Amino acid sequence: MAVNAETTPAIPAPAALAHAAADADAALGALIDVVRTLPDDAGSAPSPLEGWTRGHVLSHVTNVGAALARQAEYAARGEKVAPYDGGQAGRDAGIEAGAARTVAEHVAALEASRARLAAAWPAPDDALWSAPVAYRDGVLADALLAWWREARIHAADATAGLDDRTLGSGSWDEAFCAHLGDFLAVRLPDAGAGLALVGDPRDVAAWLAGRAPSGPVSATRDGAPVPLPELGPWPSSAAPRP
Repeated sequence: MAVNAETTPAIPAPAALAHAAADADAALGALIDVVRTLPDDAGSAPSPLEGWTRGHVLSHVTNVGAALARQAEYAARGEKVAPYDGGQAGRDAGIEAGAARTVAEHVAALEASRARLAAAWPAPDDALWSAPVAYRDGVLADALLAWWREARIHAADATAGLDDRTLGSGSWDEAFCAHLGDFLAVRLPDAGAGLALVGDPRDVAAWLAGRAPSGPVSATRDGAPVPLPELGPWPSSAAPRP
């Protein structure tokens, strides 16, 4: 998998936007189905994310879904709003507040975010996708792509060890892996200049996301094998668009 850190200003085509919205919704629907089957104390189980229980991950999915739906709701009115009231502190407090929900409460909260997102996104061919939003100082298409990443990656985190086949990184499709590779290329030293990551695209995408891949991932630079580099931080500016 070659790494391309270049950005392009074009909004994704309507078909790509439709796929991102549908695949994110499918991930959330499958996550809800898994959570519905869990015992009531399942939220207290550890997750793969340091310091977070499964309940923290589920609370975050609920809250980030609502935050990104809010970007679309305000964009439709020609307005911008911060994703979270209270900024980073408000985000963190919201995650903590929801982490101890019962399974039934998690399901209800996730379903409410799912319905809100479905109502908020415009049609794939709507010009609203280029409307400015506060999230990452981008446009509404960036908010949708962010939700796609959040839904797919955190659905895998929340169900790790429970349903890896349905929601683990092995379930990520080609389009999602390509998008994640573009978005996360900036985590590589020198933005991946001359570097190629070798492995199944799903494993490469998982490794770039800081998750344990199912299969081997290696690297070459200008055709010669090199050690895998240390990943930099998660991107902090608007996402490169595929």
